[in-house]
Amino acid sequence: MLKQETKTSREEQLSVKLVFPHEDVLRLAKKYYKWNRQKREQLIKRLGTFFTQAENKDFLVVHSPGGWGNTQWEGLLDWEKSIVTGVTSTLKKLDYSYSVVQYFRSSDGWMKHTMDIPKEARFFFTGGSPRAKVMSEELKLLLNNLTGTQIILVGASQGAAFDNVAMRKLGKHERIYSIELGTFFPHVPRRVLSERTLAIDSNGIQSDPMCQRNLWAGTRSYIKAFNRWFKGHIEGKPVKFTHCINTPGHEYQWEFPAVHTNITEFLTARFGMNTRS
Repeated sequence: MLKQETKTSREEQLSVKLVFPHEDVLRLAKKYYKWNRQKREQLIKRLGTFFTQAENKDFLVVHSPGGWGNTQWEGLLDWEKSIVTGVTSTLKKLDYSYSVVQYFRSSDGWMKHTMDIPKEARFFFTGGSPRAKVMSEELKLLLNNLTGTQIILVGASQGAAFDNVAMRKLGKHERIYSIELGTFFPHVPRRVLSERTLAIDSNGIQSDPMCQRNLWAGTRSYIKAFNRWFKGHIEGKPVKFTHCINTPGHEYQWEFPAVHTNITEFLTARFGMNTRS
């Protein structure tokens, strides 16, 4: 009986009469996409989904895909999937509830990729990312209209760098955390780490050339990836470009001790076991 009362009390603490702030969301959409109706609608839909997923949950886990930043869950490399599922399994062991969503920093398709090249180049060489600023304001709006829910950003490679830019723009928001793996070398000197950020720059098995500025290894892996991708299209067996990339050291499988140990210790130290259940 006592256990049931405790569980009910926890549900009452988490239960929020979630009122989607339509006016605030619309204002934010118009601020950044005044002349782009499609992107305004995408922002509104995205935040609506995030609000729904976060309702009555202890955590909202937001995954930022690596590469071009638009890979749906089904198309992710196994090792990147393993990071997200490892984070959620750890939260489950700590007896927290959670939902998982993805945040895409670019659109899909080669035509749109081509249009995004200037923005991606700017992000790579200068760290400037207008989309990360939009993300930070979306997350801030989300948290300002929720109580009892915390956010964990999870990103690898370019996704990790993107999350760090968003974290810098968020400032000292106490309810948002970031787990960043394999950040590309140009972003490493300008990133900002705090007690709410975990950065892992090595999988513990071998050196990551993308973190350590090993330009030859990185360039070689992308040349080989293009050859595999081109060959697949010629033979009528198209393969997603990211699946053609093989950069030894730039894979962060959850099963690697340096990966799961660091993340598990980070989550346990920050949140501990849930005592409300």
